[in-house]
Amino acid sequence: MSIPKDRPWFDEGAGYLVRPYTVTQGRTSHDRSDFTLITLVRATGPSMLPPGYVDQSESAAILELCRERPLAVAEVAARLDLPPSVVKVLCGDLLDRSMITIKVPGTESGAPSVELLERVIRGIREL
Repeated sequence: MSIPKDRPWFDEGAGYLVRPYTVTQGRTSHDRSDFTLITLVRATGPSMLPPGYVDQSESAAILELCRERPLAVAEVAARLDLPPSVVKVLCGDLLDRSMITIKVPGTESGAPSVELLERVIRGIREL
């Protein structure tokens, strides 16, 4: 799954014609600091966004990716071909609207689980 390439600011040969920060309206971070590259993101409902929601395509793509199972921020960024910083901002917006839940691995036991490490390795191999 990737962001639809039919946006007016996308060119098949050149790729994206705008800087990534335009996707976040110039924001480079979110008020929430709990997002790391291994933060797991899971959609809480359908990938339907309210009318007029900013960043429709990218946010809907995040919800679609994370509907079946939680994914790490780094994996979402890789699959959508977006910088992790952009994904963190968009996920922060979705979290503010209760459209996703997050889990910061390692906060319970102090170390990431074997399952998480295996998923990260699989995600890296898919790149």
